[in-house]
Amino acid sequence: MLIDAHCHLDFEAFDDDREAMFDRARTAGVGHFMVPGTTRERWPDVLALGQRDDVHVSLGLHPYFMHEHGEGDVEALAQMLDDHPEVRALGECGIDARFEETLDDQWELFSAQLRLAKARHLPVVIHCVHANDKVSKRLRQLDLPAGGLIHAFAGSPDQAWKFLDLGFVVGLGGAVTYERAQRLWRAVKSLPEDGFVLETDSPDMPLCGYQGQRNEPARIVQVCEMVAKLRGETTEAVAAQSTATAKRVFGLDLP
Repeated sequence: MLIDAHCHLDFEAFDDDREAMFDRARTAGVGHFMVPGTTRERWPDVLALGQRDDVHVSLGLHPYFMHEHGEGDVEALAQMLDDHPEVRALGECGIDARFEETLDDQWELFSAQLRLAKARHLPVVIHCVHANDKVSKRLRQLDLPAGGLIHAFAGSPDQAWKFLDLGFVVGLGGAVTYERAQRLWRAVKSLPEDGFVLETDSPDMPLCGYQGQRNEPARIVQVCEMVAKLRGETTEAVAAQSTATAKRVFGLDLP
């Protein structure tokens, strides 16, 4: 069984065929899904998906949506985490340095969420774009007890190992399928078998050959095949490694 360790199945892009999307994923061998929350407005939809036997969730405030976050959102997140013990992680949160105009506010929001995760011993799901070194430095300062996931990792082997040394794993998705991703390929080859999980970031992060199309969890099989090719391993071995690591990181009691 494969686990899609990061997919936004609550997004409107799936409203017209959500059940069919789940069916395609199951047919492809994807048996479980981690769905992260991104904004306070979307948390109820994420929690509703979490009622499914094949879905677990996390809740957070995503840096891409800074214009949607408001006063009291961090306090509301703290309350939601206390009210919903089924939530397996805090996130998606993090830093997206492409948006310089909100960067100071991003760091403030990110730090506040990291403090919540530390106080509750929750793993953290981190969005990190053009900020690997600064984010790893911040994580080292806080010494988070439960580690977490660096989602959509696209950095160097050295950057990957800095995160691993802090108790985090890296998420591998559509980016690994592009030939231009030579630095990422080197990182993938360097990872220990318990240092990564497979993900799609559906409906985003399309694989090579699917540019401009909606992504979906069934395509994690192709991500698995590419990772296996890079590592010189079988797809069965990579799938088993990723699934075991996702279970460990998120505390999933699955067969």
